[in-house]
Amino acid sequence: MSMVEPIRIALVKRGNISESELARRIGISPQNFHNKMKRDNFTEKDLREIAEALGLKLEISFIDPVTGEKV
Repeated sequence: MSMVEPIRIALVKRGNISESELARRIGISPQNFHNKMKRDNFTEKDLREIAEALGLKLEISFIDPVTGEKV
């Protein structure tokens, strides 16, 4: 699942925060963050830090594709 689009949406909904500002909030360089966005290469730790920096809750789950049930 691509995380780039949900991150971009969250940035807009949280007051048009720039990617550079988010990078500073999570303690990485804007260039490093840009590269992660370009490659869609985020660790679980990255996602948790992004959620915290934006005041959001992160949920990660497995879902049965047939029933739609979370496993």
